[in-house]
Amino acid sequence: MIIKEVKCKTALSISSLPGLDYSLNPYRGCQHKCAYCYVPNVLRIKRSSWGNFVDIRTNIPNVLSKELKKKKPGIIGISTVTDPYQPVEKKYKLTRYCLEQILKYDFPVCIQTKSDLVTRDIDIISKFSKAEVMFSIGTLNDIERKYLEPYSSSIQNRLRGMSKLKSIGIETNVFFGPVYPTIKIKDLNEIISIFIKNGAKEIMVDKFNIKPGIWDILKKAFPDHINLIKDPIYFRKIFSNTKKICEELNIKAISAF
Repeated sequence: MIIKEVKCKTALSISSLPGLDYSLNPYRGCQHKCAYCYVPNVLRIKRSSWGNFVDIRTNIPNVLSKELKKKKPGIIGISTVTDPYQPVEKKYKLTRYCLEQILKYDFPVCIQTKSDLVTRDIDIISKFSKAEVMFSIGTLNDIERKYLEPYSSSIQNRLRGMSKLKSIGIETNVFFGPVYPTIKIKDLNEIISIFIKNGAKEIMVDKFNIKPGIWDILKKAFPDHINLIKDPIYFRKIFSNTKKICEELNIKAISAF
């Protein structure tokens, strides 16, 4: 793993993602090394190098502090092209330091992660007038998770983290995606019930974003289910059934595709 400390010129960028006004990425690169990640294609990074480096934007809390004084209040997405709570955050704490700066102006924050490390910052997150923590979970099968998301937190740890945040009143949601093709329609009741039991108030459903280099990886991971990944009917059924179950349980379901 190549860890490099760098300086950044800007901290906040305008977000094109629905529901977000700004995006904040304390790191460039991600140690989780998710095999299906679309970010290498977005940033034009060789897929073979993804997961093998992280650039530490050491000055980003200071840059952010200056920018917040001039920015119009809006929802900040943390992060959009990396995980803010990947393992290097334990040492560098850039996400935590950025949250401290944002709290001074109380901009709403939406944190998305695959790591239970986010619970370390409960003391700060709980002070925001509006804060949401969304856990990305595409399967409840941790063996499959290890294959495609090798260095992320286990599914059980994510669920425990979500439950801990919920217990003190922080809004918690699930990014149910990319939905692994091994999931059957009949599995959805149990999956959604587990999400809700651990604190989800909203579920966003997404499918695999097939960028160059990803298809061959998925064929090896799901040789018996590969055709479902490109089957629009399968994902429409996944979402329609998820939405139906959520409506019955009085929570919101959103399609990301």
